[in-house]
Amino acid sequence: MSGRDDGRLISTGRFVHALLKDNRPELAFQPETAAGEVGAWEDAVRGKLRELMRFPDVADQPEPKVLWTEQRDGYELQKWEAYPEARSVVPFLVLVPRATTPGPAVLCFPGSGYTKESLAGEPELHGGPETGVPPHDRMAQWYVKAGLVAIAVDNPGIGETSEAALGPDEFSQYLMWAGRSYEALSVFQKLPILAWARRQPFVDAKRVAVSGHSLGAKAALIVGLLDRDIAAVLWNDGVMSWRERAVAMNLRAPFVNRQFVPGMIEWFDYPDLMAALAPRPLLIAEGGRTRDIERLREAYRAAGAEDALGISYYPKYATPEQRLLDDVDLPEGLTDEEYQRYANIDPPGHWFKEDVAVPWLTRVLGLK
Repeated sequence: MSGRDDGRLISTGRFVHALLKDNRPELAFQPETAAGEVGAWEDAVRGKLRELMRFPDVADQPEPKVLWTEQRDGYELQKWEAYPEARSVVPFLVLVPRATTPGPAVLCFPGSGYTKESLAGEPELHGGPETGVPPHDRMAQWYVKAGLVAIAVDNPGIGETSEAALGPDEFSQYLMWAGRSYEALSVFQKLPILAWARRQPFVDAKRVAVSGHSLGAKAALIVGLLDRDIAAVLWNDGVMSWRERAVAMNLRAPFVNRQFVPGMIEWFDYPDLMAALAPRPLLIAEGGRTRDIERLREAYRAAGAEDALGISYYPKYATPEQRLLDDVDLPEGLTDEEYQRYANIDPPGHWFKEDVAVPWLTRVLGLK
């Protein structure tokens, strides 16, 4: 509250809070959007998202190069390098099943602090303990054992791409100073690997999906939205309006520099980007705030593809009876723990949901 007769705010922090609270993203999905207008709205979202990514203009770069191959139980493990732009190297792992090829493929992006090695069930490069929540977060290994080609890629500044003296949140500031962002860099580094995957003889180019956990879920969503030929997107995280969470927590939400795309919230939030994927298959593996999920359902209904949207909640919030705050408006001044109850988030259970993801994706990609 202002405390002044004119309603103005002396506190700059409170002014910023009010600015965010009053903001209504210009390209947010509106449930009343007519079915015939959904396509035009999605095109507008996709165009604005690409603009916000501010991808650099890059001259032709060398083709990805294989470094080595090794046999594993039921599949071949390959180590590759990609070169997305000048002076940049992005290593990645490819797990190729021994089944008949070409077959469906999935690009796998880990959560914050987890490595591509953890996705592949391989030892960490520097001999440390396995990152993630084993065996759940061995995303790529779960997929290859189900018969999919699985491609595991680190997030920028994590694992093999890390720098001991400079963490992702530090260099993210300088990326923004240079007119770029961590999220955009992450996506830009993965797009050449996606293009490479489609050219491989063991990949069915029409059946390539993206799967991301936590931090990696956002990159998977953006890759899926920008590339119209992505067959399916798996979001292994909860659905929520980031803007509403920031307002409800009085700008004390646990967000870090790498999670911000400059200018994004002026146009849309992550649930709007999910809505713009319709009618392509999308799986939400860890539920979220049910009001946001219902708006997402409206988008898929408007696109005539309600069955293409899969929703699975954390076990703690699996039934409506467990979700006690579904129909309650978000108050302000919430702590993080309080917000989690409104959004049906269970941090101790935050891992890759292989029991939900693998059956869904194999079915969507037509793999028996």
